[in-house]
Amino acid sequence: MPDARASKLRIGVLISGSGTNLQSIIDACGRGEIDGEVVVVISDKEAAFGLQRARNEAISAVFLDRSHHDSAVAYNAALTELLRAHGVQLVVMAGYMRLLGKAVLDAFPGAVLNLHPALLPAFPGASGIRHAFEYGVKVTGVTVHFASEVFDEGPIIAQAAVLITEDDSLETLEAKIHAIEHEIYPRAIQAYASGRLVVDGRRVRVLPE
Repeated sequence: MPDARASKLRIGVLISGSGTNLQSIIDACGRGEIDGEVVVVISDKEAAFGLQRARNEAISAVFLDRSHHDSAVAYNAALTELLRAHGVQLVVMAGYMRLLGKAVLDAFPGAVLNLHPALLPAFPGASGIRHAFEYGVKVTGVTVHFASEVFDEGPIIAQAAVLITEDDSLETLEAKIHAIEHEIYPRAIQAYASGRLVVDGRRVRVLPE
């Protein structure tokens, strides 16, 4: 009997922390909402709980120690080889806090996605939620985009708005943002898996299902 997994997109997920977005991706794959499977989870932090989430699902979980590599270039080369060794077709950054190098991007052209907790190009960087809250904007949100060699600058695939209400605190806003992340990221990954993303310069068209 043919292996049903053979036709599924092989996804490698990069993390640095607890892995809640990783879990939403794993769950969406399990429900058939993504025509793919997570085949490896790689973290630059040994204590990242996302590695345990992967182990709980019998997914290969790898801690790649930056201190064992002489430079960022060497580290990214090792990361590339790990992804290739697992036959990864799509690289998904899910709370990964390092800038990907040219080696990874060249090895997976147009096949590296990132998630940002604000409406890019507003509030780039690691503290997008806090910066939006402190700035006093009334609307923020979530962005899924193709990764590039510059933080939070690749072509935008999808965005969703989140209203900041008068009674929101930073904590309640973070919870609202994360809930939207868990919806929008799997949908964007499925759009990629089904070949519905067309990139034209900075514009990404999402074809109908």
